[in-house]
Amino acid sequence: MGLQAMTYLVVGITFAIYIGIAVWARAGSTSEFYSAGGNVGPVVNGMAIGADWMSAASFISMAGLIANMGFGGALFLMGWTGGYVLLAMLLAPYLRKFGKFTVPAFVSTRYYSKGASVVAVLCLLAASGTYIIGQMTGVGVAFSRFLGVSNSTGIYIGMGIVFLYAVFGGMKGITYTQVAQYCVLILAYTVPAIFISMHLTGNPIPQLGLGSEFGHTGVSLLSKLDEVVTGLGFGKYTTQLPGSMLNMFVYTVSLMIGTAGLPHVIMRFFTVATVKDARYSAGWALIFIALLYTTAPAVAAMARLNLHATVNTAVLEDNGDLFAPESSIVYETRPAWMNRWEVTGLLKFEDKNGDGRVQYYNENSKDAAFQAKVAAAGWKGSELKVNQDIMVLANPEIALLPNWVIALVAAGGLAAALSTAAGLLLAISSAISHDLFKNIWFKDMTESQELMAGKIAMACSIVVAGYLGLNPPGFAAGTVAIAFGLAASSIFPCLMMGIFSKTMNKEGAIAGMLSGLGITMLYVFAHKGLFFIKGTEFLGLFGGKANFFFGISPNAFGAIGAIVNFAVAFAVKNMTPPVPEHIAQMVEDVRIPRGSKAVDGAH
Repeated sequence: MGLQAMTYLVVGITFAIYIGIAVWARAGSTSEFYSAGGNVGPVVNGMAIGADWMSAASFISMAGLIANMGFGGALFLMGWTGGYVLLAMLLAPYLRKFGKFTVPAFVSTRYYSKGASVVAVLCLLAASGTYIIGQMTGVGVAFSRFLGVSNSTGIYIGMGIVFLYAVFGGMKGITYTQVAQYCVLILAYTVPAIFISMHLTGNPIPQLGLGSEFGHTGVSLLSKLDEVVTGLGFGKYTTQLPGSMLNMFVYTVSLMIGTAGLPHVIMRFFTVATVKDARYSAGWALIFIALLYTTAPAVAAMARLNLHATVNTAVLEDNGDLFAPESSIVYETRPAWMNRWEVTGLLKFEDKNGDGRVQYYNENSKDAAFQAKVAAAGWKGSELKVNQDIMVLANPEIALLPNWVIALVAAGGLAAALSTAAGLLLAISSAISHDLFKNIWFKDMTESQELMAGKIAMACSIVVAGYLGLNPPGFAAGTVAIAFGLAASSIFPCLMMGIFSKTMNKEGAIAGMLSGLGITMLYVFAHKGLFFIKGTEFLGLFGGKANFFFGISPNAFGAIGAIVNFAVAFAVKNMTPPVPEHIAQMVEDVRIPRGSKAVDGAH
């Protein structure tokens, strides 16, 4: 069976499974719509959390980022997994004991203020709305390549699939659909990695293959990769850093606390029956997540090496001359995978020296000796542009794996994007229908009316998400790290203070959330030059300089925003009325590790 037919078959089967599960597990009440009735088992919930957490960013982009950044890409592994540990230990059990459906519902009761709830909704929409752009973009990338449709058509199809199982199924349908999606995505990620690790190193375990001998060269795969990338003018793969060490540290912290503050992941802990089950869910989820996250570094390194070996045949030769004319492949005889990805626009070739061959190297290298070799070889600039998001999806094709493996990777990429998109959409719609409509604007709504409002809000959210995927804002295009920064600077501090500070009042919480979110968005916008006053860039004393705050990038600024949030919250708290006694007692009750009885602040 041809690749296209095989892809349609595999993707079609997985979509049929998702929709079938949604019909079987459709929500019939608000409890099932928001929290799956609160009776999901810890193993099932752990698997659903894994799918909810491992988004298109994890499946499609993370290995590409690591492949491009080298050692510095480890910040994504440390930040995202470390953040999940923070969530599991510091937030999930206590929020489950609190017994509310959503983060704004917790904020409303803990801070005894509808205004605090509204601010929490705004923070949730900012973080989740930005994050979902990356998911819809991932859907477009996967569809456009593997189903032979345009990026726009791919997003429309993705919107339709999510609508069918998310709107009708709610959290109950999404939970069981995500279990199936986890199975698809983890197989799609690990099976090609096993094949490629076996081919390159003879070791079928990718995690071990990363440090195993490359072929029969007598050197490890990582050593060979270091040799290749430095020979082509790139930074050393095993030591390369994204900017300064300070930026890497702050970036990692931002991802960690942003992860712990993501509303769509937090909501998953309300689907189990007890606090004990919430803890077990966290443990199982960490195991399921680790299967992909420990494989990602191997996938990244092997994809990077395979890419260079495809373009420059000398890579696979002992002491091969990377600058020899015959080592560069002839464009007209390029592999079929390159032609397929060129159609998507994510891989581009420009013959700058007119020799008909493909030269791929770091044309911006500052090494004078390397540039002298480039000039002697007659190269006029790197001729291949490779979007880092294609590294995982293209890797099986580059390695010439069977068509069914390539089709499985397509299904896995779509499963990762759709599973997280569904979780984000549910978080957004529940914030609108439950926290705004039911709790603030229309308090007399019946359960059936609230359920209908939730489904309508979900449908509207899907339309907005699709629009943002088709027309991504300039400040958020190409990254979801900013979403983590927004969650880190606004939601995480509010939750931490709500659980561990008996004295934090509503005024402090509101001021903290607004200041943390505001300063983070200001830095992102100002860095991108989106604010102007009479032709002068906003905050002109920075002069629009890139990373003007101690070299910290906008994607990493969430940690600084969180510090501002904490500082402002405690300063305002000390100048405003104290917390009511029953609220302080409620916080004390929440932290008692026994039982699962929900607290409500009523006494």
